[in-house]
Amino acid sequence: MRIDKNQINTLNDKALPDHRESFEYISHKLTARDIPVASLIEKIQSFQIAIPSWALGTGGTRFGRFPGGGEPRTLEEKIDDVGLLHALNAGSGAISLHIPWDIPENVAQIKAHAASHNLLFDAVNSNTFQDQPEQQKSYKFGSLCHSDADVRSQAVAHNMEVIRHGEALGSKSLTVWLADGSSFPGQMNFRKALQRTLDSLREIYARMPEDWKMFIEYKPYEPYFYHTVIQDWGTSHLLASQLGERAFTLVDLGHHLPNTNIEQIVATLMMQGKLGGFHFNDSKFGDDDLTVGAMKPYQLFLIFNELVAGMEDNTSKNPYPAWMIDASHNLKDPLEDLLQSVEAIQLAYAQALLVDRKALENAREDNDPVLAQEILQRAFRTDVRPLVAEARMEAGAALDPLAAFRTLSVRENLVRERGKKSMATGL
Repeated sequence: MRIDKNQINTLNDKALPDHRESFEYISHKLTARDIPVASLIEKIQSFQIAIPSWALGTGGTRFGRFPGGGEPRTLEEKIDDVGLLHALNAGSGAISLHIPWDIPENVAQIKAHAASHNLLFDAVNSNTFQDQPEQQKSYKFGSLCHSDADVRSQAVAHNMEVIRHGEALGSKSLTVWLADGSSFPGQMNFRKALQRTLDSLREIYARMPEDWKMFIEYKPYEPYFYHTVIQDWGTSHLLASQLGERAFTLVDLGHHLPNTNIEQIVATLMMQGKLGGFHFNDSKFGDDDLTVGAMKPYQLFLIFNELVAGMEDNTSKNPYPAWMIDASHNLKDPLEDLLQSVEAIQLAYAQALLVDRKALENAREDNDPVLAQEILQRAFRTDVRPLVAEARMEAGAALDPLAAFRTLSVRENLVRERGKKSMATGL
């Protein structure tokens, strides 16, 4: 299924009078504060969030999975689904592939198919947390950290294969998330496991193309519950610093213990020039992989406040981060969930752009916590939905992507095309 521009224009025309009223109001208010509205819209339009190929189907838990039908059965159909999202919101202009779940059989055709949807290929992701049918060695007790050198070599070779697929597609970065760890005291030598991981990563890093980046993800627990080899941002940063200037830490919002000050982590990594990317989701207890902004919208804003501060700092040596959603859609329609997540990210970004940075810095230097809070919350409480909607409409997308998705019966059409029992590959 493809959405025609005329369909979107027809829906936009119906919603335009209400939108115009709301947009003119916020434009007037922001202009009075000497905030350039046109510049805001341009920044919102250029902020693109990659969609992971594994998030286009129904997720699940260890207790069960309840697919809803019409899920993408092939890589081509996954690209089609991201194309649908991008047509509706103009903010999902890239897809991130997970290997071996999504190995392209015909690279030229896959690239042409993605280009027909105006999509790029973002970071490619390796998988050493599952055993594949053709594997010689098991990852049950680790991959890059394993005590058996042959297992480590197999994991290194897999990462090199992932890079080759990414190179062919035009990707420029590799994301490494390791499940490696232990569930019982005494099971694993902490120092040896970390050293072996570093040595393995060095081998991958040395063989990466010179224009590629490596993103090292971290997670405090799960699937192991006593220790994880790369358990926090400090360990990831240590490894990235040891590897070289093209290795970076990747922050997944759900990969933190409850109440972790993620915005401080962001600021610290950007100060060091080592924040490589972000995986967006939301959580209540752990790695819940919920819709972005569903639980902690103010935290998301505070994180973006630090991101924007770092990106607008002319003295910062941090590269422009890579953005991606990493969520599991256990109850919601996956595409509707992703539409909600992209909008939540855009809203938090737009709100952070409204922060009066000069006034905030003066309040900080004057040790005025009351004024600092007022400055932040003034931006957070501003309804920027009309700004984001205007940015979408100017880019040829829908004023209200979720409403358009339902009005155009996208899921129903996908079920007719793919069947009621189709399930996304890789999950």
